[in-house]
Parts: sequence; C-alpha cells; structure tokens
Amino acid sequence: MDQVLFQWGQFLTLLMIAFALSMDAFSLGIGVGMVGIRLREILKVSITIGLFHVAMPVIGIFVGAYLSDLVGDIAVFIGGGVLMAIGMHMLWNGFIHGDQRSVLKTKGFGLLLFAFSVSLDALTVGFSFGLIEVNRVLAIALFGIMGGAMSYFGLLLGKSVGGWLGDYSELVGGLILFCFGLKFIL
Repeated sequence: MDQVLFQWGQFLTLLMIAFALSMDAFSLGIGVGMVGIRLREILKVSITIGLFHVAMPVIGIFVGAYLSDLVGDIAVFIGGGVLMAIGMHMLWNGFIHGDQRSVLKTKGFGLLLFAFSVSLDALTVGFSFGLIEVNRVLAIALFGIMGGAMSYFGLLLGKSVGGWLGDYSELVGGLILFCFGLKFIL
C-alpha cells in the first residue's frame, strides 16, 4: 500500500514540475503565435519543443552529477539572453519592416534556437534528477508531453490574439519575448 501511495505522490509531483516547466513554452508560444503562424507550423514547433523537453533533461541527468551547480546558473542566463535577442529582433523588424512578417523563423536554425531556449530550464531540472532517486523515464515522458501540449495551446492562443492586434502583433510578441528573457536573467 505504501508503495502505491509513493508512486502516485511521485507522479503528481512530476506532473506539477512538468506543468511548471512548460509554462514558459506556453507563454512564449503566445508571443510567437502573434506573428502569424500556420497550423502546420504550430504542430511542428510544438513537437520540436516537446522533443527538446525530452532531450534536455536526458542530457542534464547524464551531466548532473558533475556540473549542476556551475551550469545551472549559466543555463538560465543563456536562455534569457537568447529570448531577449529573439525579442529584440522581432521588435526591430516590427519597427523597421512593419509590412514584412515572420521574424522568428519556424524552420531550421530559428526553430531549434527557440526550442533550445524554451527547454533550458528542463536541462537544469535534469541536473538535479541526476543527483536524486526519481522515476526518470516517467519524468522525461511527462516533460515532453506537457511541453509540446502547452506550446501548442500557447501558439494557438497567440495566433488568435495576433489577429486582433493586426500589424502590431509582431511588436507585442517581440516585447513579450524580450520581457520573459529579461525575467529569466533577473
């Protein structure tokens, strides 16, 4: 009986961690979705973010025993800096090239950079999971599913809100990304 309760307690704890880790994917998805993104791209971005939410903790678990204290703080700064740079780029294009859209490329390197920056916090959680006893397979599966699903819903919400904002949607999206990046750094 105690074993069953422990497993449910661990599942609920890991589910809450997965939800917390995916909230940045949701909120940043809103900002990216405002730029105007097709449903096929939303699905591709969500799957990529979900895969990164799986890969980053796996990497973190393997490296966790060695570098958790050092890289944990650096990873947050790197993620914040990348998000600020993407936000600044969106703001720049919104002001300079107001009629051109799609600042954040949802293809190739731009997509990988975005997924990497959103998943850096999962890397730091993976570091800690490398040091403690936890059901790692369950944790990684929950991180991937929740990260992909929350980014999907955020992108959909951003797409609908972006339609209301019209030409200003890119500026608002860039401002959102910049502010979240600044929040990560501070």
